Amino acid sequence: MTGNKIRSNIEEVRYRNVPEYRLLSVRGWAFNVDNSPLQLEVLVNGKQVPFERIHTVRQDVMDSYKDTLENPRIGLQINIRPDEDVETLQIRSESGELLLAMNEKQLQKVSEYSLLQAYCDSFQPLGVQGECIAVGWALSADGKPVEFEVLDPEGQSIPFECKRLQRGDLVELNLVKKENSKVGYYITFFGDVSKNYTLRLTNGKDTLDFPLTDRHEEGLGLVRAYWKAANPVRIRNAIHYFQKNGFSRFVKRLKKGPYQKPASYQQWFDRQAVTVNELRRQEQHVFAFAPKISLIVATYNTPEDYLREMINTVIKQSYRNWELCIGDGSTDNQVEKYVREHYSDEPRIKFKKLEKNFGISGNMNGALSLATGDYISLYDHDDLLTPDCLYEIVSSMQEIHHDVVYTDEDKLNDVTKELNDPHFKPDFALDQLRSHNYITHFLTVKKELVDQVGGLHSEYDGSQDYDFILRVSELADSIHHVPKVLYHWRMHPSSTAMNPESKMYCYTAGQKAIEDHLKRCGVDATVEMMRAPFYGMYRVKYNTSDNPLVSILIPNKDHIDLLEQCIDSICKKSDYQNLEFIVVENNSTDPETFKGYERLKNKYSNLRTIVWEGEFNYSSINNFGVEHAKGDLLLFLNNDTELIEPGSIREMVGLALQKDIGAVGAKLLFPDDTVQHAGVVLGFKGYAAHAFVGIDRDNVGHMVRPLIVSNYSAVTAACLMVKKSDFELVGGFDPIFKVAGNDVDFCLKLLKLGRRNVMTPFSLWYHYESKTRQSDKTGKNKERFNYEIQLFQKKWPAESKGPDPFHNSNFNLDIAPFYLDM
Repeated sequence: MTGNKIRSNIEEVRYRNVPEYRLLSVRGWAFNVDNSPLQLEVLVNGKQVPFERIHTVRQDVMDSYKDTLENPRIGLQINIRPDEDVETLQIRSESGELLLAMNEKQLQKVSEYSLLQAYCDSFQPLGVQGECIAVGWALSADGKPVEFEVLDPEGQSIPFECKRLQRGDLVELNLVKKENSKVGYYITFFGDVSKNYTLRLTNGKDTLDFPLTDRHEEGLGLVRAYWKAANPVRIRNAIHYFQKNGFSRFVKRLKKGPYQKPASYQQWFDRQAVTVNELRRQEQHVFAFAPKISLIVATYNTPEDYLREMINTVIKQSYRNWELCIGDGSTDNQVEKYVREHYSDEPRIKFKKLEKNFGISGNMNGALSLATGDYISLYDHDDLLTPDCLYEIVSSMQEIHHDVVYTDEDKLNDVTKELNDPHFKPDFALDQLRSHNYITHFLTVKKELVDQVGGLHSEYDGSQDYDFILRVSELADSIHHVPKVLYHWRMHPSSTAMNPESKMYCYTAGQKAIEDHLKRCGVDATVEMMRAPFYGMYRVKYNTSDNPLVSILIPNKDHIDLLEQCIDSICKKSDYQNLEFIVVENNSTDPETFKGYERLKNKYSNLRTIVWEGEFNYSSINNFGVEHAKGDLLLFLNNDTELIEPGSIREMVGLALQKDIGAVGAKLLFPDDTVQHAGVVLGFKGYAAHAFVGIDRDNVGHMVRPLIVSNYSAVTAACLMVKKSDFELVGGFDPIFKVAGNDVDFCLKLLKLGRRNVMTPFSLWYHYESKTRQSDKTGKNKERFNYEIQLFQKKWPAESKGPDPFHNSNFNLDIAPFYLDM
């Protein structure tokens, strides 16, 4: 319907006509042509009624009205809870323009009379001969549990396995509450996906037979789901508010509801996205080095809309020297037919119909066999590129023809059509890569290197890209990161991006990929999958059976209670006991301190005290302590720390023993279980700052970095382990940094030596932070701190300004590490 001021389209109306659970749902889009807010009224049986209105992003409409629309959030989802049978329905604007009018006969055609509701997001082969997978959701509107039965084409019950899944996507749209979100199903059985199978549902009273089919209507599943799963209590509350406060106040309340989001990542992305003028400039630009990029894609029964969008984002690239190679393992010829009909006049698109479905790796290798480019880019059949993606990649290769280039990425919610969950990645970080495949998309590799490693390996299907990246990284001389979001990973309910539990075999394959990588690198270690919900995250446990002596160096001035607490916590809790304690006494004045030293030496035979008689200088004191250390490994530790996890020191030992690892830092918590240290980021206010300060102990932070082993430029010396040989090789701590800057300077010297610095959250400690000295923020301490920062800036001018290679330049370091200014 089109009015004078309004453009709109009502795409679907559904009416659940069940007493006590009646619900009308209207889906579509609408907007005022002058971009002013669109106010609506809903009339049921001629009377104005309250309703719930949800705004969604409709990029498809935005594309069609790009010269008119300013905001893509013009999608409509209107939900009405009628008190009586609905005979007529109208939706109109406040100015009287009619968007929808339905009579009783029309409403009967869209009516349903069951409390049981279900949706099948995907019904496909699992990859095992004859095994099928069905993924979707099912629920009863009255909240009763739903039982399943699978029927074959003859209507006979057949064996199946079912796993109930959390549906975070339904929670995101407020379709179900978080505590009741386990309404998803992941069903496997042996059969033939080309035949008709039925999912029979029962809630103990009603029964519903629901056909299993592979559905890919754009956003349809969850949008339809809303009216089916809406909470009657919530709508009754809305009706009560309407009756008490009137319609106008009710509308104002809705405007302030959870769907009127403040600044979002989508808005941030829109602000910095490449402009039309810039794309035109890129199209005219001539590179001195202009390699051909071969994008390889494996298709398998790919929905037409996904296929079209995927191909078109390649065709729209501002960099033109590319080819798109498609290896199709589909069970029918629909993909081939579509490609031939729509792109036969595009010579850069190459298509190969494979003899059969060889699995994701086999199909990708089929596409690879078509490639003639200088570089190979791995591209998924349902994802999207930004139009400047290839341009930015080639631009980064001009000075150095990198072996490998990867970019930042985000996710496209296939329901709301909104971008979210950006992955702002660090530059190449091997230990973080061993913790999870943080590189993923968009990966571009020299063809010579791809040939050398032998393409993709099918034994890692599900994590074949992870295995490929690890093998490539072992041989690459130059791995480059482009810190721009150039790839959109589509989330739909059966994808691992939205529903991790839908493909658990992927994570087992990832574990095997890391294990085999470590074997090839000659590293003695085991790999553990992290517990739910951290699927795709891994913990590498390095062999510590050599049991080297660790010298723990603790400077101390008075505060004997803190020192005793620190040492007691280690001796009583730690599962690693080949330790020596070297307490460096520094000008204590309290007699109780020296009595405490004697108590500790009588209590622990592996403890010694040595005396530093000079003024306080953290660097000199610790250098002095190292002269007395017998261990191959040094653990620098503040006296105001307390060990939490028994395996903390063993974890640090395993990492520190690796030949290319320099400083190993721990995760430190304030007493209230919030983070005090989880790595150090360079460039904050001309110096550095701790990462993730103040977040909860188990908070995932950005890309789960506070919970996995991650590479950082530096870690705090409040709890830092390093090989004694490396310590001596870089000359220890620099005495010009008496208090501040010494640990960051030390870590940078290790980086310059070619070592990697890491933070491990599996070494967990409390840090009561600087109770043994005054704050750096006041008086003479502030003057000294500022002076030492100036010394640091003079010694490390580039590093003090940033960007930090293990952070990301998209974050606003003027405010805090990992802060996206939206």
